[in-house]
Amino acid sequence: MKISKTSVALLLIQLAIVSSVAAKYLYQRWTCPRVWTRTVAIDPELPMRGRYLSLRLTVDGCQSTLPSAKAARFPRDINGAAIRGPYQLRASATFHADLKIQNNRLLAIRIQDDHNGALGQEVSVWPGAPCDSMRLDVPVDFYLAEHAQSPLPLKPGQELWIEVTIPPKGPPRPVQLALKDNTAWTPLAFQ
Repeated sequence: MKISKTSVALLLIQLAIVSSVAAKYLYQRWTCPRVWTRTVAIDPELPMRGRYLSLRLTVDGCQSTLPSAKAARFPRDINGAAIRGPYQLRASATFHADLKIQNNRLLAIRIQDDHNGALGQEVSVWPGAPCDSMRLDVPVDFYLAEHAQSPLPLKPGQELWIEVTIPPKGPPRPVQLALKDNTAWTPLAFQ
């Protein structure tokens, strides 16, 4: 069997492409900001095989402007006047937002000019939910090693948290998981 120069050149081009993507992700993991945020596991819908958790991230949307103040229920003082504080939405809503980190919280800031659906990340909120418990619509997939034990199902009182990097464009990228009990914080090691 003889290997031609064309085959070797094609192999080198493919290795360069894969290596450049891996290098980009490693560079962003080192340089982009990281944050821990609460997450909820959902039933994955991907047709590929393997062990992974499909997670929806919780974001704080309290600094987002709403299309209408009628959609929100604001906290009020004893005289009935609206005061600053976390609001609740009266109806379900979705909007596109930019993600940023402030005070170790993942914030969703609504994009005002929403004519282009490709801008930012899509955020959802349900009626009666506080503004600091909005969720990203597109889940983040966290892959588990073949012999690693899954943290699901959660026990009562436990919360699943994820550390993500926030790249300049695109969805958050997962780094690691942790379980939070009433008093304990336990990062999960999947080797």
